[in-house]
Amino acid sequence: MAFYSPDPAMGQCLVDLVRALEQDGRPGLGDQLSITWLRFPQSQIDRAAALDPQAYWALPMTGASWRGDALRYPASVVKLVYLVAAEAWLQQDWLVDDPELRRALAAMVVHSSNNATEHVLDRLSGTTGGPELAGAALDSWIEQRQLVNRWLAGLGWPELAGWNACQKTWDDGPYGRERQFYGADNGNRNSLSSDGVARLLQAVIAAALVSPPACGRMRQLLQRSLDPATRAADPENQVDGFLGAGLPAGARLWSKAGWMSQARHDAAYIEAEGCPPTLLVVMGEGEACAGDGQLLPELAARLLQAGC
Repeated sequence: MAFYSPDPAMGQCLVDLVRALEQDGRPGLGDQLSITWLRFPQSQIDRAAALDPQAYWALPMTGASWRGDALRYPASVVKLVYLVAAEAWLQQDWLVDDPELRRALAAMVVHSSNNATEHVLDRLSGTTGGPELAGAALDSWIEQRQLVNRWLAGLGWPELAGWNACQKTWDDGPYGRERQFYGADNGNRNSLSSDGVARLLQAVIAAALVSPPACGRMRQLLQRSLDPATRAADPENQVDGFLGAGLPAGARLWSKAGWMSQARHDAAYIEAEGCPPTLLVVMGEGEACAGDGQLLPELAARLLQAGC
């Protein structure tokens, strides 16, 4: 059962939109795409702060998905997972809250730094890179690196079924024990679904998973400016070429994008005047999606317009 109430009209809108995009010069797009689209009757910012989690997740929300349970390589969207895990670890006193960790979390999310992500995952798991390992040493290292996955499994959310979030993100590629851990044909690479990413982002926005102050810190890192001058000054702004580029002026956006040679993704919570608050996750796999800088903005514009 979905964590939202499926809306048949929204579902049909998704089907019609994907088919229209396929016919408009994007053949086979439906197989390469996952979309989760949620609408809310009111702002979700800190909506769960004064509620029991069970009561919050029972509140009315409508949505639809297109292949929302499909597992896809998330690229830098996995950094959202590591951000939430870090705040959960800190809340449990499993991590020391120090300036270097905060600097890394900010760089990981605001600028999508891969180097910062390496530091964060090392801190979360108690592992480090280095030469190849063998036998018990490798087994112990792998056991430690799975800590984030075990935490995710412990949430008990069906939307996270099959998830794998245990690998760093790279500018070049893994070496040594990190390469070993990917397995043959990269079979152990990260893998997430748009439905699960949507629920995790919603939990951050609403303060439904960790404390409201922690969620406030995460929202501050995730907030994106739509100001043209600000975007022009930062070519890697995570707005242009992604969902934020399809939003009207004055909209507010919290998001985490992912982009590499075989993927273009974005997870966004949006508040725009005259429209219900909206959460949208789009994951596009393959070279065609990766190179299509108009796809995500077009999806955001059409789906937001359909909901207003």
